[in-house]
Amino acid sequence: MVNKSKIYPIIMVLSASILFGASAPLTKILLGEIDPIPLASLLYGGSGIGLLIFQFINSMIKKEKVDEAPLRKKDFIWLLGAIAAGGIIAPIILLNGLKITPASTASLLLNFEGVATTIIAIVLFKENVGKQVLSAIVLITLASIFLSWDFKNQWGLSVGALGIILACVCWGIDNNFTRNISSKNPFSIVSIKGVISGLFSFILSVILKNKFPDLKIIVIAMVIGFFCYGLSIVLYVFAMRDLGSARTSALYGSAPFVGSILSFILLGDVQSNTFLIALPIMLIGAILLLKEEHFHRHIHEPLQHEHRHKHPDVHHEHEHTDGQTIINGYHSHYHTHKLVEHTHTHFPDIHHRHVH
Repeated sequence: MVNKSKIYPIIMVLSASILFGASAPLTKILLGEIDPIPLASLLYGGSGIGLLIFQFINSMIKKEKVDEAPLRKKDFIWLLGAIAAGGIIAPIILLNGLKITPASTASLLLNFEGVATTIIAIVLFKENVGKQVLSAIVLITLASIFLSWDFKNQWGLSVGALGIILACVCWGIDNNFTRNISSKNPFSIVSIKGVISGLFSFILSVILKNKFPDLKIIVIAMVIGFFCYGLSIVLYVFAMRDLGSARTSALYGSAPFVGSILSFILLGDVQSNTFLIALPIMLIGAILLLKEEHFHRHIHEPLQHEHRHKHPDVHHEHEHTDGQTIINGYHSHYHTHKLVEHTHTHFPDIHHRHVH
């Protein structure tokens, strides 16, 4: 049985992978009209600006207080680290690595992002991963690698290939840094990341004297960025707050399959036998993740923080300033968790990052 409390975050991360998987064939169509770096600036910029517009329109329609926790001063350390690692350093290393790396090697090594995210989550952030989850992650990673492998072209591990691996490590750092602020408003997180990353790529394009296309292509690229990068990453962050970095990145690994299917529909790319072999491997890995049950007696240390929550909830039995214990609907405020010891099914969400 799938843990019902995790159905929504699972749907979110799978939706995120569909949106991101669609970006590859869609941007490939645009590459004939625009250079890679200006395209990156429009995609990132489109995600950030688009989300800002979305939030403004949403606030005008609802005319009520946002039920998400705002970013605080201490959160910007993690956010700036994520932007530097994933939005600035990684793309520069990747672009330089791609210049001297065979296409087969590059497509294969880009799947290392999920592996890097998992390793960093386990080693540095002590995220719990049991045998079932680890097996699922291995299967999904192998399926992505197998799908990306080009058996016809040359394979080689060069300085450029090592650069791509380093870029994936940077994205793994980005994912784990973002996980540490995933309890805060995901729209704000992704908006800031998109605007700053897009601005950096734009400045780099100007320095390199890259030409920008006409207005029509610019609008199309920014719309793609809004959906495939902006909304995709927002959904990814929402899922990460409940599932943790390792499980979210593993499910997100289904994106190459989405890209392959859409490439066939939009570009007429014929699916190879490797796709048919890799698909069941990916499905087995996904099923193992969906059927995971993590159940043991654990202790919650006293904690004070702010995030979106609702009552009644086993972890939110606090009273509010007006003396009420129960408030209908989701809301966000600074609250205190008392010391408690209990047993229930859980995942490495924002309340269950204890050491095993």
